[in-house]
Amino acid sequence: SGWLFWRVMACGRRSGDRKRQVILFILCVCVCQSRAETLRYSLPEEMERDSFVANIAKDLGVPLSQLAARKARVVSEGNEQLFRLNQNTGVLTAKESLDREEICPQSDTCTLVFKIFFENPLELIRGEVEIRDVNDNSPVFPEKEMVLKILEIASPGSRFPLESAQDKDVGINGLQNYTLGPNPHFSLATGARKDGVKYVELVLQRQLDREEQGQLNLRLTAIDGGSPPRSGTAQVQIVVVDANDNIPVFEREVYEVRLAENSPLEQLVVRVAAADPDEGSYGEVGYAFTQTSERSRQLFQLNPATGEIRVSGKIDFEEAKNHKMVVKATDGGGLSAHCKVQVEVLDVNDNAPEIALTSLTASIPEDAPPRTVVALFSVRDRDSGDNGRTECSIDGDLPFSLTPTFDNYYELRTNAALDRERTVEYNITITATDWGKTRLSSRESIFVQISDVNDNPPEFTQEVYAMSVTENNSPMLRIGSMKATDADAGKNARVSYALVRQEGKEQPEVSVNAENGDVYILRPLDYEKVRAFEVTVRAADGGSPPLSAQAVLRVVVRDENDNAPVLLHPAPDSSAAGELVPRWAPSGFLVAKVVAVDADAGQNAWLSYELAKATEPGLFRVGLHSGEVRTARAVTERDAARQRLIVLVRDRGQPPRSATATLAVALVDGFSEAHLRVSEEAPAADPDDPLTLYLIASLTCVSALFLATAVAAVVAKVRRARRSETETLPTFPTTATESNAGSLPRSYVYDVCFAAGTVNSEFRFLRPLFPCFPAGLPPGPGEQRISVCSQDVANLGGE
Repeated sequence: SGWLFWRVMACGRRSGDRKRQVILFILCVCVCQSRAETLRYSLPEEMERDSFVANIAKDLGVPLSQLAARKARVVSEGNEQLFRLNQNTGVLTAKESLDREEICPQSDTCTLVFKIFFENPLELIRGEVEIRDVNDNSPVFPEKEMVLKILEIASPGSRFPLESAQDKDVGINGLQNYTLGPNPHFSLATGARKDGVKYVELVLQRQLDREEQGQLNLRLTAIDGGSPPRSGTAQVQIVVVDANDNIPVFEREVYEVRLAENSPLEQLVVRVAAADPDEGSYGEVGYAFTQTSERSRQLFQLNPATGEIRVSGKIDFEEAKNHKMVVKATDGGGLSAHCKVQVEVLDVNDNAPEIALTSLTASIPEDAPPRTVVALFSVRDRDSGDNGRTECSIDGDLPFSLTPTFDNYYELRTNAALDRERTVEYNITITATDWGKTRLSSRESIFVQISDVNDNPPEFTQEVYAMSVTENNSPMLRIGSMKATDADAGKNARVSYALVRQEGKEQPEVSVNAENGDVYILRPLDYEKVRAFEVTVRAADGGSPPLSAQAVLRVVVRDENDNAPVLLHPAPDSSAAGELVPRWAPSGFLVAKVVAVDADAGQNAWLSYELAKATEPGLFRVGLHSGEVRTARAVTERDAARQRLIVLVRDRGQPPRSATATLAVALVDGFSEAHLRVSEEAPAADPDDPLTLYLIASLTCVSALFLATAVAAVVAKVRRARRSETETLPTFPTTATESNAGSLPRSYVYDVCFAAGTVNSEFRFLRPLFPCFPAGLPPGPGEQRISVCSQDVANLGGE
């Protein structure tokens, strides 16, 4: 953040525009989404597991309730997580006992970096824990016994380097001093090189004499500065040798070499050379490492005869950027000289970037707004310079983008609207590439599920569903199915069906299965009552709030031939209808018309008429479609006076249904004869029939009412006659002859028919057979008529 700020301010200064500086600074602050302060703590090494480090909640001023609500956790750099954060107490503890020498083996200071990560909202806080050194290591000499060969001619004041002790502790706990056991010949001299490494040398205080004492044993002690101090010892054996007045001499005191990391084994690093002018064995020089760390001895191999130093291990710039070694050259007489070899390791782009996923939202809703944070990750490259600089990108054209934050952290965000119905899951591949000459890269795949939102209503496959059912169906008959689909998923796609109830309308005859949309007829239907009906069906999903759609269900009832023809004329419950046909009727004379209806429809209601049975089969015929009964020929005297016809009425259903009508036809020459013949054919009524009793009672009541009215009329007339004394009572003719003599001037004659032999006498007005004769006209020969004119009927008060 600070680097970005100064770069922004520098850009502002170069532009000379102070307003631009302010704007760029505000943008810089907006980009940096984490706190700028760094939490710093100190912890001694070798503490027990779960040791207290700090109270994060208290130091940040964050209530404990927010730690769990914001999902606070600690993230350490690298693969190993060294610290643990308790969300309930806000206490940061060490997961394991920390050993400074193991964590930072080659560093005087040991600082562990961690980050406190908050979600909702996203926040990162940087923290550092300094691991303080504890005096838990004693100085150790590379060899428990050192042998020095010193010429007896060595002059007092000569110095002889000794192997330095190594102490893994640092600072005051590291190596501080050396002591030498009491002896008359040597003392110790200590010092420090430019790199701070302490060295020790033996200083000859008194001339040696091989003949007096050929060998000395000294005790060398290394002491650190801890409290209490720790120490290590080594035996120094001094061998006094015969005079060898020339020591080996190196070409250079310091050999500086640059070596690329990952150099192959056996590669020559440098060749050191020392010359000794002595002859014989005193002039033969051998080489060996001295005052060199164990790790350097593992990485480099020194040829004792040639002085060649070659690679014997994996050289890694990220482990150590340089190596320092001391080479001792010793001649055959035991005289030695020393030189230093400094190897500078050159970085090679041999480490690909490492992507560490810190936070991931595995599922996001499809209505998530753009710029929604999906994941947080960091990128680290252990190389240096351009080899360690990285950049990140997303493979493919996906609705996601990367936003850098700080410390090589990136946020993966959405940059467009999402639609689960198009893409259910995204496989996001993040590629991190360094800036090395030979660029290395690594990839990390992130799977993000798009969770469903109820944004699609159900859709019917049809706007109108037409189904049919045959009448007289069985209850709960399935006649079809309605189908609606929903592009959503889960409960948002679970469709349920229901009828839309309409106020003021009867309960529909159908039912829709709420689960699968199957349509059932609740009860048997009657085509003659209901031929078709429509209902509205709603399909609703299981979302919250639910979405719905409607479709129209039209049910057509198919007719079934379940109704037989019904006779309107003649009535089926009456006695056989009587028709009168004059004997002079010609061929085609209309006798009667059979009228029938059928409640069915279509061909089930198409009626046909046929003469099923007749007294004279050839005398009458029936219209196939009209039902008219006509004479098929002219009536003759030979034809029987009484004819009985049975007309069959049949529909065209499968199977067909039928009804019969019975007609009684009388061939007459006059009305009297017709009356007698019809009367003879009329059956006698049963006096015990309830209908007869009802008719008798009704007729009695009507007769009583009629008589009462007649009596009242007569009384009224008598009173008027007495008052006027000019009027006389009317007289009625006693016989039909008197009537025909001229008392009935009207031109209409009505037939009066009486049923003989029964109390159910019937007064019927039939169509006039012949007009009334004028006064004085005698009846025809053989005719006996009762003719009642309308005026006489009116005078009688009848109808």
